Amino acid sequence: MAPLFILSGPSGCGKSTVIRTLLASEPDRPLRLSVSATTRKARPGEEHGVHYWFWQRDQFLQEVEAGAFLEWAEVYGNCYGTLQREVGPYRQQGIGVILDIDTQGARQVKQQCPDAIRILLRTSSMSAYEERLKKRGTETEESLQRRVAAAQRELDRAADYEYTVINDDLETAVAALRKIIERLFPKD
Repeated sequence: MAPLFILSGPSGCGKSTVIRTLLASEPDRPLRLSVSATTRKARPGEEHGVHYWFWQRDQFLQEVEAGAFLEWAEVYGNCYGTLQREVGPYRQQGIGVILDIDTQGARQVKQQCPDAIRILLRTSSMSAYEERLKKRGTETEESLQRRVAAAQRELDRAADYEYTVINDDLETAVAALRKIIERLFPKD
């Protein structure tokens, strides 16, 4: 069975950018990003089924009841989750799967998939998170402060992870992530 990589890190650490850059640079490696389901509204440029499965709350909760999720949580009033069908079938076909999830979700997945490899992505300073979140232009001051506090809580879980990658420079971070993946999931 192909590996399951969990990439976690605080908002603003660059998870989406690092994953997108890695996957674009590895077109021959059988590796995919799992598409999570969420009840939040799509941001400009986000597409249903590409960036997330954007669902109504009742649909999400029906899927929870049906046991469709590997992990799920409610965060800032919205539900997020990893669907079993986005992971298991691909791994069985020899395709490695990357999850972009928070530390809470990573703990849930690790309980169900003990072979999952957890990688914490972070910047070298808390001020870098705050600056990146401000640049997004999507946060109020209140939500910004809430996310910075959440970032610290996530970083406090660093010991739970097998690997840590610092993302102060995109190319360096992608190279470090690629090295971990190549070691654990070599190309044939």
